[in-house]
Amino acid sequence: MYKFEICANSVASCIAAQEGGADRVELCAGIPEGGTTPSYGMIRNARESISIALNVIIRPRGGDFLYSESEIKEMVYDIHVAKELGADGLVFGCLSPDGNVDMKAMKTLMDAAGDTPVTFHRAFDHTIDPFKALEDIISLGCVRILTSGCKPTALEGARLLAQLVEKAGERLIIMPGCGVRENNIAEIARLSGAREFHFSARESVESGMFFRNPEVTMGTEDDPYGYVATTARRVAATIEPLK
Repeated sequence: MYKFEICANSVASCIAAQEGGADRVELCAGIPEGGTTPSYGMIRNARESISIALNVIIRPRGGDFLYSESEIKEMVYDIHVAKELGADGLVFGCLSPDGNVDMKAMKTLMDAAGDTPVTFHRAFDHTIDPFKALEDIISLGCVRILTSGCKPTALEGARLLAQLVEKAGERLIIMPGCGVRENNIAEIARLSGAREFHFSARESVESGMFFRNPEVTMGTEDDPYGYVATTARRVAATIEPLK
């Protein structure tokens, strides 16, 4: 009845997703920025390492979803690379300055995607009218929308998620994401009526470095040595309530 997609920030996370029982991964870099396009090497290695479905996010930067002509061109190139490397699906979304779906930019990207299924990502949660956005996205030919119901978490957005599921019917899949965990996935499923779920199931990983320079940090990390990664244990634990 249910399908589970893992937001994977590394090849190791992809492998853990598969081992934990996930149906699909969304491969992305730049997790602190909300997910950006992964590298050629990451996509290729992920495709070679897992047999479950592999979706690749196409997002040139963090920040808003209003893209310049140059950024759209970059996204088209990245779409071609992802397809050549064996991606089963693509994940992207573009908005206009007024908060509507940027139909011109999306049509350019959809043409590049061709027959490869497209998920419209959480740019949806920044639209001015989610029901208009739903119809626009369906008209473009996208197969899925990843959304928290325009709230900080999917549980908080469950009421709108349920309305979107009903409005979409069989035309498109509404997939709740953001804050989906072991202790709430069953409640989100009950309230929303959704059948696909997106979560990261990450845990902190301690660095193996013995020498550490406390005076130097990289970027804005609180811990410049440790990192987070998906674990098979948490994937399995999150899926379990819906089995």
